Amino acid sequence: MSLALAPLDVSVEVEANLPCRKFDPDLWFSDSPAELELAKSLCGDCPLRVECLAGAVERAEPWGVWGGEIFERGAVVPRKRPRGRPRKEDLARDAELRVEAEARLAASGLSESRNAVRLAA
Repeated sequence: MSLALAPLDVSVEVEANLPCRKFDPDLWFSDSPAELELAKSLCGDCPLRVECLAGAVERAEPWGVWGGEIFERGAVVPRKRPRGRPRKEDLARDAELRVEAEARLAASGLSESRNAVRLAA
């Protein structure tokens, strides 16, 4: 099954006000963790979110926000870490966010694809 060719919802107009078309595209490929979180939140109500995420998983996108998830080196990451050594509380929060990301992928039916979508450690 090819997720990149997931059926598009025909009720969604091609010229719809998609967040990635409405705002600066660089926001979805920012180096700033805060800007990436903003991009993720903008994806929340997008009518093409599931198709976007499915395509990104299929293509193993190297980086950026796709379908409301952050990709880094072809894997979904719970959040982008700032530079430097992570604090212990950040590591604990990352573990919680990783579980949440896995649950969202499973809920959208994408956990079975690509051998249970690889989540970055």
